[in-house]
Amino acid sequence: MSDTAAGEASAPQVRRVQPLDGEPRVELAGSWSLRALRPHLTDLVPQLQQLALDSTLHWDLRGIDALDDTGAVLLWRVWGKRRAERLSLKVEHESMFGYLSGVQEAAAERRRRGPRNPLPTIGRKTLRLIDHVAGVLVLIGQLLVDIGYVARHPLRMPWREISASIYRTGAQALGITALVGFLVGIVLSYLSAQQLKLFGADIFIINILGISVIRELGPVLAAILVAGRSGSSMTAQLGVMRVTQELDAMSVMGIRHGTRLIFPKVVALAVSMPLLVLWTSAIALLGGMMSAQIELGIDVRYFALSLPNAVPVANLWLGVSKGMVFGMLIALIACHFGLRIRPNTESLGQGTTDSVVSAITVVILVDALFAVMFSDVGIQ
Repeated sequence: MSDTAAGEASAPQVRRVQPLDGEPRVELAGSWSLRALRPHLTDLVPQLQQLALDSTLHWDLRGIDALDDTGAVLLWRVWGKRRAERLSLKVEHESMFGYLSGVQEAAAERRRRGPRNPLPTIGRKTLRLIDHVAGVLVLIGQLLVDIGYVARHPLRMPWREISASIYRTGAQALGITALVGFLVGIVLSYLSAQQLKLFGADIFIINILGISVIRELGPVLAAILVAGRSGSSMTAQLGVMRVTQELDAMSVMGIRHGTRLIFPKVVALAVSMPLLVLWTSAIALLGGMMSAQIELGIDVRYFALSLPNAVPVANLWLGVSKGMVFGMLIALIACHFGLRIRPNTESLGQGTTDSVVSAITVVILVDALFAVMFSDVGIQ
């Protein structure tokens, strides 16, 4: 058979039959696939729509050689998005129209129900939140047990793991924290200078930058950057260990997860975060000094000498304390989500995302709590 003859044989065919002793029917034949239907849609759709107006017709689809989703949806729409009342088709084609019937019934059910009740969704999210809070509390309890174990057995202190974690979370984060801190200091100083010029209060740029950077922006910026950089890394590390069954292997060998995995990360961030806070605050103040000299003509040396008098030292201790608390919370949340990852790649990505979002949210909430509790500390 030639190519032309093969193409004609596979073309979709529609034929109306009127037997003398039976009901009228429409016989479909050929191939009803996307490739075969495309050249004939202009003529085929009006013909099918005209035939569908007659509800007494029996649709016979047993002559169809090939039927894909395109052909099934075409017929479904011609029939008015419902199954034809009189229909004969092959067994292998039944599943396509069954699926379309299920989709149509689900859409009708949603329309009957009306707007979705938000209470079940709120309830499920509340239960998930309680579950995560309980999980973090259990992790804190396990951490306290590990601290007691290490205190009783000093030789079991995981110095290598702690040192490696400090290097990854602290030393390797110096570049990005310095860059962000420097730019934020410049922007804050520039915008503050524009307003202070209007009132002739140029000298108060030192107070504004000192208080805002040392007390608030330095700790929060460092914590957010560490949560996005190191927190996600910790979660992904534990998640990969879950996927590759390394955690199960450690349990079989009798190695404690808390002592070797969680305790070093919490200690490392508790040590490195205060140092990163000092580093970020210093670089942000440096950027603010440069911007103040350019915009207001305040000498850098004068700025540095006046800073201790304008900003009480209590603000520095408050910022460092925030850094330590933020670091421990970020490590605990990262480890919590990392240990909850299931052994599949989809859970790994979702867990890492949830870890970063949760850590940043907790950092902001705890910072607000610090602001309320210590509102009278370090303010002249």
